[in-house]
Amino acid sequence: MGCSSCSTGKDGQPKGCKNNGTCGTDGCNKLTVFDWLSNMSLPNGEKPFDCIEVRFKNSRKEFFRNSENLSLSIGDIVATQAQSGHDIGMVTLTGELVKVQMKKKNEDHTNKELPKVYRKASQKDIDIWQKCRDREAEIQKRSRELAIALNLQMKLSDVEFQGDGSKATFYYTAEERVDFRQLIKDMAKSFGIRIEMRQIGYRQEAQRLGGIGSCGRELCCSTWLTDFRSVSTSAARYQQLSLNPQKLAGQCGKLKCCLNYELDIYLDALKDFPASDTKIITEKGVALCQKVDIFKATLWFCYKDDWANWHALSKEHVNEMLEKNKRNEKVSSLEEYAIEESEEKEQEKVFENVVGQDSLTRFDKPKQPKNNRNKKRSPNKKPQQNAGTAATPEAKQNSPANNPNQKAKPSRNKPRKPRPAKTADTEGKPSAQINQNPPNPEGTAQKRNNNKRRTNNKKRPTDNDNG
Repeated sequence: MGCSSCSTGKDGQPKGCKNNGTCGTDGCNKLTVFDWLSNMSLPNGEKPFDCIEVRFKNSRKEFFRNSENLSLSIGDIVATQAQSGHDIGMVTLTGELVKVQMKKKNEDHTNKELPKVYRKASQKDIDIWQKCRDREAEIQKRSRELAIALNLQMKLSDVEFQGDGSKATFYYTAEERVDFRQLIKDMAKSFGIRIEMRQIGYRQEAQRLGGIGSCGRELCCSTWLTDFRSVSTSAARYQQLSLNPQKLAGQCGKLKCCLNYELDIYLDALKDFPASDTKIITEKGVALCQKVDIFKATLWFCYKDDWANWHALSKEHVNEMLEKNKRNEKVSSLEEYAIEESEEKEQEKVFENVVGQDSLTRFDKPKQPKNNRNKKRSPNKKPQQNAGTAATPEAKQNSPANNPNQKAKPSRNKPRKPRPAKTADTEGKPSAQINQNPPNPEGTAQKRNNNKRRTNNKKRPTDNDNG
């Protein structure tokens, strides 16, 4: 849908409504339309078309007549006529393109019984409408519980409130006819509103709910497809697809609608090919068709007695051989017309096996702390280059290395005490047997007396303490 020109600007952003790629007047790409005539004015004296297209929840769209000649534009919220009360919807298309849309859906724009647009919705109407929309999920869950309690074989897929909140429509799918009279009574009693049950097909259910297909795009039925044509398995056979029901079925459980998109092209291409049950009579025997490749225009045949060896033949050669058979002439052999496979085959890419080289949790392990012992080393201190040379007394002091203005710091190392000279008694004895600090007997006796005195001075329990 386009409110105005949606062409991109210099910065790559769309011009239109400035929503940067998201249309502000539509939701979830449900049957979006584009107003190509939004920038064109009507000729002088020409009245605008008096019908508009209004979108309601999901993919439900209806046409209304603007009998009050309201000034409406795309994106306006309006109050429309309903069977009882009024409904709230959003204008999606105005002008002459509405006539084209009505023609596609077989709607007569001259019908006088077409429902009307009452007015633009007020803030009060929008608030009531929003409250009803917020209740839909809860009511849908409760209604499913009531259906399960009654053991009804049906699936409630969607709930839609009327704009004034007086009625709710329940969309369901079922294989057979369902008697839900008791269900309607229970829901009307629980919710306090009028109930309408509407059965839809599986494709209509997918159209209302939407989703992502196996191709990665949004479902065709919810974005642009409005007419559901029958799809048969022959469409898959003509396109030489494997008859796998899981791959051929869509979100609705039926065959994909996209199987019909290219079917006509395949049928036109197959007109130039012989039938799949074609037989070629050769001198070596009867050959049967095993495979047809439309894109390469190639057919594979094999002899009736040799099923393992297939011979690739071009479409032109097969038609030529069939013409000979029609003239009651036998073909010498399939090998004479077979397509020779090129000896130069594409070299397969060889990839290295990197499984197990990098662990998935390699970033979860904490890093080991680095050894920063040498980090705080003085920048003026130079390592010794010659380890064998003895250090001079001048180098041991904290003297400035290269800066003459820096004052020398005094050394904080304590000088070592001189070792006692060895006497004649200690010569010849091992160092472990030499006791350089013999015990003082007077000091040892004094320590014993101090320990006895501390023991006697300890506080002893008295009678008052025991009492």
